[in-house]
Amino acid sequence: MPRLIQPSDTGDPLGPLPQEFAAIMRPELPSLIKEIGMEVTRAYPEYARLLNGPNGKTIRVGVEQSLSSFVDLVAEPSSPTTLRDDMCRRFGRFEAYEGRTMDTLQGAYRLGARIALRRAKKVGRSYNFSPTLMLSFADALFAYVDELESLSREGYVEVQAQSDQQSEAMRRRLLHLILAGRPVPRTAISELCEQTGWALPEQVTLIAVRAPTGVDPADLARDVLADLGDPQPHLLVPGPMDDARRHMLERALIGARAVIGLTVPTAFASDSIRWARRVVELIDSGVIDDTPVVPCEDHLITLWLLSDPALLDQLARRELAPVSGISSARRERLVETLRIWLDTRGTAAQMGELLDVHPQTVRYRMRNLESIFGEQLTDPRSRFSTEAVLRALQLRSRGEESLT
Repeated sequence: MPRLIQPSDTGDPLGPLPQEFAAIMRPELPSLIKEIGMEVTRAYPEYARLLNGPNGKTIRVGVEQSLSSFVDLVAEPSSPTTLRDDMCRRFGRFEAYEGRTMDTLQGAYRLGARIALRRAKKVGRSYNFSPTLMLSFADALFAYVDELESLSREGYVEVQAQSDQQSEAMRRRLLHLILAGRPVPRTAISELCEQTGWALPEQVTLIAVRAPTGVDPADLARDVLADLGDPQPHLLVPGPMDDARRHMLERALIGARAVIGLTVPTAFASDSIRWARRVVELIDSGVIDDTPVVPCEDHLITLWLLSDPALLDQLARRELAPVSGISSARRERLVETLRIWLDTRGTAAQMGELLDVHPQTVRYRMRNLESIFGEQLTDPRSRFSTEAVLRALQLRSRGEESLT
């Protein structure tokens, strides 16, 4: 602000500018504004185009307001700056809309300050201003410019934040369309790809993030689509999960855990996230071991065997029908022996070690099983069905035990 007091390099104290200084500078404003306009447009040709465009009048008013406000504050330090503040923020917003950085606007502000200082020196010679007064003017002027830049930056950041939010909203919409699968029109996806600058890949890998969500978006590659606000947070990674992508994911996870789906053609992205979320369920139920990052690829058989619990019940009822009529204790012993035999095809001694029973007991149970199941154990197709059911039941039992 013009009334700012700071020490000078000369050792003389710098005081606030005298109010009479405003009366001297005010008549200079019209020609000073014109001179600044000419110099700025010469140094920054893009502003010449803007001054001649539909927003030219607004820009000129803003420049006039900024200079007039400085003089007003010299005359009366408590003068309101609401209009000036709003114009500066508008300048910043405009730079953001134009896709420029703040560098150009900052350069224009500082060029204007140098021109104003040059004019003040010229006027100062006419009025015999002291060196201390000129130093105070320069100090106050550049402090004032810093304030203008700060106000403009507020407007600039505001637009950037809105733009980022809009871009992220479109990227989430694109992610949802891809996961919706067919029959979403390809044109809708293509339009969003064009608007967001996202290249539609041939393959994708979906990742289910396990709550509580803790993913730092700053650590995600720009081409990763994410919806971290969804009740079931998820990411879409273009292409396969190579080592670089895996390290990226591990960096981005902040106390959270994730399941990596299978890499699939983009049209089948919904399958990848469906499998990943099913693995999350199996982790939560204790079927699959809990680790920070779990690849679906490591648990495909488990996914397949437990993909339809109701159907598993029906299969179990059919495959184990031969032992349905015997007591539960005996049935459990026979089914466990049958599972070990199907898993290992081991000898009675080997199976006895696994079951913690005498080999003769194993032989006795096997004779019972052969008698009860008959051709179901000799026919390859029937035997495969029985084995698949028993493995699935074992996996499900593991989950049930972990919850008790």
